[in-house]
Amino acid sequence: MTGFPGFLGSALLPRILCRTGADAVCLVQPKFAALARRRAEELVDAEPALRGRIALVEGDITRPGLGLQPADLDRVTAGTTELWHLAAVYDLAVGRELGMRVNVEGTRNVLDVAERCHGLRRLQYFSTCYVSGRYTGPFGEDDLQVGARFNNFYEETKHLAEVEVRRRMARGLPATIYRPSIVVGDSATGETQKYDGPYFLFQWLMRQRRLAVVPALVDPTMVRFNVVPRDFVIAAVDRLAGLPESEGRTYQLADPRPPTVAELVGMSGAELERRVITVRVPRRTARRAMASVPGVYRLVRIPAEAVDYFAHPTHYLTDHSRAALAGSGIAAPPLASYLGRLLTFMRAHPEVGVEAMA
Repeated sequence: MTGFPGFLGSALLPRILCRTGADAVCLVQPKFAALARRRAEELVDAEPALRGRIALVEGDITRPGLGLQPADLDRVTAGTTELWHLAAVYDLAVGRELGMRVNVEGTRNVLDVAERCHGLRRLQYFSTCYVSGRYTGPFGEDDLQVGARFNNFYEETKHLAEVEVRRRMARGLPATIYRPSIVVGDSATGETQKYDGPYFLFQWLMRQRRLAVVPALVDPTMVRFNVVPRDFVIAAVDRLAGLPESEGRTYQLADPRPPTVAELVGMSGAELERRVITVRVPRRTARRAMASVPGVYRLVRIPAEAVDYFAHPTHYLTDHSRAALAGSGIAAPPLASYLGRLLTFMRAHPEVGVEAMA
């Protein structure tokens, strides 16, 4: 697994090991080695049956052979039957050079290693719904090259990385692609390790008094904001990964009935006991103001790159994922059913930041 000890990898790893009975080797960046050891110890404390089954090896997906020593690489390729690639720069503000190096070149290096694993049964690859770019209309799970421009280099480089994965799949690599929408905290506890996406709106509302003003970038009744909680993504992926028929498929893990931006603002205001007034501001004007007008970012604390997602024109179809999960009891819960828990956690944990692991 790459991407441990990240937000999704840390929650997914124990489920995979419990389901499969396998052992795991986690590729860890040296700067996150101490955190990875603590996370692994926490997982073993919570589930003693995992003791001795999680090995950590330091490496780097941006280097050929994942930066492993030859003996380690030989051992990994000889014994790996399933390869989980989660590592990426999950940062809307990432520069193109870094995004290309980590998201695209890193994925190519993982694919090269996957092709050396002669016993490989499946590559499990984490992409994102936002490989769509700013496509207007419904975007299906089999869609990719739709000619839309991208909001940022994160979207572009994840798109290019998925293109690489699909090329190898066409050459015979057994793989499954998972595309989450915006992932927020746990629907039961609200727990998260990063405040971004809708959390920028929540924090803006919390900093205002009973009467709150929110910019509307387009008609907020016509644009939808798609979020899913981490526990849904983890449960869905764990289930889908174990299905033989999921090989070769792409699954969008998104809310099939996401709230409009107007509904998101309204329910957030209600939970926070704010009366909200919306003021129309053109999207490009708002983006430029956040990025370059002195004092604006310090006031609203919403990155310019996040503005686009409150005026995103794409609707994500989930036909494959819902059909494959039918009867399992696993489905994306509506945001209204767990929004209060996200806000409760956020208020109780102001120390959580917005920085991505990279």
